[in-house]
Amino acid sequence: MDGAALKPDVERVPVAVILALGLTQNIGYGTLYYSFSILAPSIAKDFSWSNEWIFGALSVALLIGGLTAPWTGRGIDRFGAGRMLTIGSILAALALTACAFSPGKTVFVVALIAVQISSNLVQYGAAFALLVQIRPRTAQRSITYLTLLAGFASTIFWPITSALNAHMSWQNVYLIYAALNLFLCLPIHAWLSGGLAQTRKSDTSKTERAVAGSLAPAARMTGFLLMVTGFALQSFVNAAVLAHMVPMLSAIGLGSAGVTVGTLFGPSQVLSRFTNMIFGRDLSQLTLALISAVLMPGAVALLTLTAPSLSGALAFAVLFGLGSGLNSIVQGTLTLALFGSDGYGQRQGQVLAVRLVVSSAAPFAMAFMMENIGVPAALMFTGALGSISIAAFLGIGRLEPKSDPL
Repeated sequence: MDGAALKPDVERVPVAVILALGLTQNIGYGTLYYSFSILAPSIAKDFSWSNEWIFGALSVALLIGGLTAPWTGRGIDRFGAGRMLTIGSILAALALTACAFSPGKTVFVVALIAVQISSNLVQYGAAFALLVQIRPRTAQRSITYLTLLAGFASTIFWPITSALNAHMSWQNVYLIYAALNLFLCLPIHAWLSGGLAQTRKSDTSKTERAVAGSLAPAARMTGFLLMVTGFALQSFVNAAVLAHMVPMLSAIGLGSAGVTVGTLFGPSQVLSRFTNMIFGRDLSQLTLALISAVLMPGAVALLTLTAPSLSGALAFAVLFGLGSGLNSIVQGTLTLALFGSDGYGQRQGQVLAVRLVVSSAAPFAMAFMMENIGVPAALMFTGALGSISIAAFLGIGRLEPKSDPL
């Protein structure tokens, strides 16, 4: 369709929506995900758990949460992402409250599972879908801007959670975070659901709003399987490395410098998103996926080959952060580019399910390999596994005869 025929506002990025979602995404990731690693020692102590058991409980919760993601995706398509975000805010507040008032281990694990289910409803999957549903033609840019804003969740909530936990119990911290979801995120998501999203549906026809995917119908099943494989392998590498970042760096001879190296990861993620926002407009989403697929295993290989060099480790942290930050963008945009806006929520739910199931096993698998075959061999295996994602994305490129993924 000729872009000139579109209404002028359809082509503009919805700044107010992105800013609102940027706030709720930081709170969603900060309260439901990043806070756990800080509070875990206190939780384990209260329930007489070892650290291994408390993180094992998190893996179980992530696994079950992943299995519910396809249902979440179907709900997003059927009822709208705004409504699912609203429901998710309520569920998040209830789940965090249940964690705080858990009388024992069993109830806490059930509440933790509810936390992960609510995460599917309020984090990137649903937020990306909302941007696609209200303005699909600008959704790729909108997703890039949103991931830039939401890239500060760990930077904000790790120190906040540490400071709060130094002065109060983990239960009270969770109650404060429940209040943030209920009294701040819920009104914002309700506004997005009942106001702006409905306005967009009424003043823009479905034909004008729809975005067609680049893959032909006959190639979509193969393309989808390749895309899911690529994203799943990247998620495994990301989760395996991040879960053991500091002890892994110390084990290969960096000692206390491993902490300094690890701090470069977060800023590098934000840098990649900012760079993509400025310079990446002319690159296809498949090209960006390929760059991310090369950077992550390439960074792991660099660390393995240069250890215990500090400069090599610093380069690893920067490259890995760049690849991970870019990956978080293309997980939302590549699906739209290849398959279009119709059924976007369901497809994203399916991708998220596979990613979460695979990544939930990664920390344990990495720990097992580090213990039994050593850190260098574990890194080499992880990097080799991640490099298969390059072949997966190149395979998608072969399904698009008119495009050049490189």
